[in-house]
Amino acid sequence: MCGIVGIVGKSNVNQALYDALTVLQHRGQDAAGIVTSHNGRLFLRKDNGLVRDVFHQRHMQRLVGNVGIGHVRYPTAGSSTSAEAQPFYVNSPYGITLAHNGNLTNVEQLAKEIYESDLRHVNTNSDSEVLLNVFAHELARRGKLQPTEEDVFAAVTDVHNRCRGGYAVVAMITGYGIVGFRDPNGIRPIVFGQRHTDEGVEYMIASESVSLDVLGFTLIRDLAPGEAVYITEDGKLHTRQCAVNPQLTPCIFEHVYLARPDSIIDGVSVYKARLRMGEKLAEKILRERPDHDIDVVIPIPDTSRCAALELANHLGVKFREGFVKNRYIGRTFIMPGQAARKKSVRQKLNAIELEFRGKNVMLVDDSIVRGTTCKQIIQMAREAGAKNVYFCSAAPAVRYPNVYGIDMPSAHELIAHNRSTQEVAELIGADWLIYQDLPDLIEAVGGGKIKIDAFDCAVFDGKYVTGDIDDKYLERIERARNDASKVISQGVGATIGIYNN
Repeated sequence: MCGIVGIVGKSNVNQALYDALTVLQHRGQDAAGIVTSHNGRLFLRKDNGLVRDVFHQRHMQRLVGNVGIGHVRYPTAGSSTSAEAQPFYVNSPYGITLAHNGNLTNVEQLAKEIYESDLRHVNTNSDSEVLLNVFAHELARRGKLQPTEEDVFAAVTDVHNRCRGGYAVVAMITGYGIVGFRDPNGIRPIVFGQRHTDEGVEYMIASESVSLDVLGFTLIRDLAPGEAVYITEDGKLHTRQCAVNPQLTPCIFEHVYLARPDSIIDGVSVYKARLRMGEKLAEKILRERPDHDIDVVIPIPDTSRCAALELANHLGVKFREGFVKNRYIGRTFIMPGQAARKKSVRQKLNAIELEFRGKNVMLVDDSIVRGTTCKQIIQMAREAGAKNVYFCSAAPAVRYPNVYGIDMPSAHELIAHNRSTQEVAELIGADWLIYQDLPDLIEAVGGGKIKIDAFDCAVFDGKYVTGDIDDKYLERIERARNDASKVISQGVGATIGIYNN
């Protein structure tokens, strides 16, 4: 899970890119980067940390140019170092920078091809750098001194032919423009829009529509699976379908947890989808326990609030805010290292005893992954005086790892893997645990105007939509994602530079 943005403007875009990245900060808190282009030169700043910590006034002053791309990152596997912060850069052809959200499932094969056939060197362990080199090689094969939109789209077509997995990409071709494209399954989200200024029309590509809203851009639409958009530096917009037999099978977990509720993804309001999740949960509770004794419904801030509100409404039970959140602590789901996650839960939330004392409390969370957070929160509710603590997940049981760009832990770290609902309830200390049913989740999310062929629900059902995932692959990523293998870099220097085209 990362956030990407690209802007072709009529004046300096550094501030707009910064603002867009702050809006997308929820998609990655590990690293941030911006690169801009001016008169054939690239200006880059990237480092580990939050957007506000990576970019200071002196950095912003150097990021000149009317065209640029940006990225917020969190690591899907391996070490978390500034060397793997994005955007990445290659000087041939033309000078290309790229930022990527997702994960390539055939990255080892591609890395071998890049070295042995494409004669290119990859300097990090990031699949984003591999993707950049594949795109650069395919564009170079056109052999043009000045690439046209036909060349760009042909290169994207070849990328789709070579790459497998989920990916949403923005890339800047120095002196020519910005290209955005989406994998043929449309797993990861990407949208584009425009705004009118006195100087002319400006264009923006981003992971979520909310970043367009905040900057005053009007959403044009989502990129279709396999589609590419190319915006030249002089503001001409070109789009092209670049994949054969694309299928829209987006990641359903975007609606459960990853995206902001004020975003619209593939024509579906994330907010409305989460409201419907709460409605479906209420129906299940009434089926299983029509004589329930729930006194109050309390959300675990923030992503479960929509579902919890609608759940309470349909049950006719009071909705209360029982936890106060420290907004200066990051999202525990994307914190590398179990020790850091455990520590941050107590720092992030504090219970309001008034809402718990002597009551049967239904806690609502968006999902249960490792069980680390909910176990501690249930204990906090008991310490605050709750009579009984029930727990409700707006998503089904997470039993399988994600391979398309979400740092879902290895299977043995997932609390629901090979366990029944009752076993999970006992492990987290809940008096009653209820999960969303997968068909209900699909119905809750699939209510938009765009025809969605299917959803990637692999974390729930183990069915990977790209069809290339086997036990051997899952064993390999389990070794890579094991908490013991994650090394958090300390004292790694920032990267800032100026590249001459």
